[in-house]
Amino acid sequence: MRDDDVRSSCFASLDVLSARFGNEIPYRDDGLAKGFAFRGQRVPFLSTQKGIFRAAAQSGPAALSIQTSWKSPYGDAEVETGYLYAYRDGSIDQPDNRALRAAFDLQVPIIHFVSTRPNFYNPIYPCFVSDDDSTSRFVLVSPGKMVGPLDEREPVAVDDPIEREYVFRATRTRVHQARFRARVVPAYGERCAICRLKETRLLDAAHIIGDLEEQGEPVITNGVSLCSIHHRAFDHDLVGITPDYQVRVASRLLKEEDGPMLDLLKGFHGEPIVLPNRPSWHPDRSRLERRYARFVSTD
Repeated sequence: MRDDDVRSSCFASLDVLSARFGNEIPYRDDGLAKGFAFRGQRVPFLSTQKGIFRAAAQSGPAALSIQTSWKSPYGDAEVETGYLYAYRDGSIDQPDNRALRAAFDLQVPIIHFVSTRPNFYNPIYPCFVSDDDSTSRFVLVSPGKMVGPLDEREPVAVDDPIEREYVFRATRTRVHQARFRARVVPAYGERCAICRLKETRLLDAAHIIGDLEEQGEPVITNGVSLCSIHHRAFDHDLVGITPDYQVRVASRLLKEEDGPMLDLLKGFHGEPIVLPNRPSWHPDRSRLERRYARFVSTD
């Protein structure tokens, strides 16, 4: 038994929640906590007590979902095409491990709930358990894709190695940014460090050093909370931040006169950025120095 009907109902409900909340879905009553409707009952999406979940409404043996805690920097170990997800402690034949391994044997789609912060989750679906190593006690969980018309979408595994790597890289970037944002934006009091905007839906976590570069770790001291406009300007070196936490605007912009939106950028030239209350969360000066040198070189 594959429980395709249960999984279809689960994915459809996640589509609705994702449309409402975006990639980061809360667990509260109007979020994941309410579960999804299936044949007149409410079925949980996941268990908050353990990582591997098989719902009571299922007839088949395979897990419906897995989850990764928010406490680790990025969660499970990563390889080129997916996440290495560990068995539960104990026998490989205990119920949760059997459910995880059955997802591989049956090749059924599952959901990987990656917690971005306490009680918030980024759901990756569909995912497939593409390998099972009982000796190392790990499975490989790889993102799949939905195909077909919008009202009849079907989850399928990605078989081509190059495409599978591409799909995972895109998923990885989305999840990393969500987890990074969940650390950085609250540290700045949920406001833009440059313009003080407090509309959280318009705030991003900007990397000082990119996450694929040396010193690009996903830590608060490598990030700055910025609104969408200032984030884009920072990424394109139109705005810089000195190691002394002062805003600098590219000289070519300072010379231009092009209306109020440009004035929004120019007006903060020479102003200090807002800093987190905790000194230990302040942007790392050595990283800022490195990043500011790039800004100066392109000005």
